[in-house]
Amino acid sequence: MSESKQPAPFHSGFVTIVGRPNVGKSTLINKFIGQKIAIMSDKPQTTRNTIQAVYSDDNHQIIFMDTPGIHKPKHGLGNYMLKAAYSSLDDVDLILFVVNANEKMGPGDRFIMNRLKHSQSPVILVINKIDLVEPDDLLPIIDGYVSEMDFAHVFPLSALEGINTQELLDMIKKEIPEGPQYYPKDQVIDHPERFLVAELIREKILHLTREEIPHSVAVQIENMSENDEGILEIDAVIIVEHKSQKGIIIGKQGSMIKRIRQLAQRDIRRLLGNQASLDIWVRVEKNWRSNQRHLESYGYDQRDYS
Repeated sequence: MSESKQPAPFHSGFVTIVGRPNVGKSTLINKFIGQKIAIMSDKPQTTRNTIQAVYSDDNHQIIFMDTPGIHKPKHGLGNYMLKAAYSSLDDVDLILFVVNANEKMGPGDRFIMNRLKHSQSPVILVINKIDLVEPDDLLPIIDGYVSEMDFAHVFPLSALEGINTQELLDMIKKEIPEGPQYYPKDQVIDHPERFLVAELIREKILHLTREEIPHSVAVQIENMSENDEGILEIDAVIIVEHKSQKGIIIGKQGSMIKRIRQLAQRDIRRLLGNQASLDIWVRVEKNWRSNQRHLESYGYDQRDYS
């Protein structure tokens, strides 16, 4: 009688994704997971919190940690974001250092590499946006980074176009150790629905408003409950730092806030798979990004990373 075939061992691990602001970390996360988990925009510092996105198949579970872009902080919110990014480098199985192929290596990249040189985890250099450069220009870009630091692997790709993203995911599966299943197979993010809803609203503000607005905005969900008809009623508040910014968010005859509400409500319905009704207000909290009480109230508590 032949022996029964043993099941393949289960592998799991934590993978941090770091880099300067606006290098495509969130786009890469969403490509790995196969759906929109992290909000995206062309504005730097879009990601403010460390988000754990969960990829699962029959034999693997990879917890990807999407971090705020590493930058020189200018206020309490910036300090929080920097601490969040740094804390994600501890006790992980792999680190993906993401850079832009179409931008020259700068002081910010070198600053991050100097930090990564002290990491105990293997570091993979991910050169993103290769679709924006000529193939002959790629090798000098790789040589420039490799001359600054030893990497476990170098992986050119385009997260937006999906070029080489599956190949990188396959490599990560080979690198992570045997381990337990940390999350249910159908769970794709570690944050509650309230957080995701607030982030979707903030994403629409990033896309629709002028340069002075995005970094000074926070979104707070004050109510999220189902009514008797089974419709999810959501009350959200957009917080800005100045009265003039409130006027921009509301727009002429309420046109801007109406557009924000429409686009956010559409994505919330896609995310939650049911009917949702969204109401939004705007409130001014002067210099909230430097006020510890406000930062904690809006979910940016530096003590989480002390």
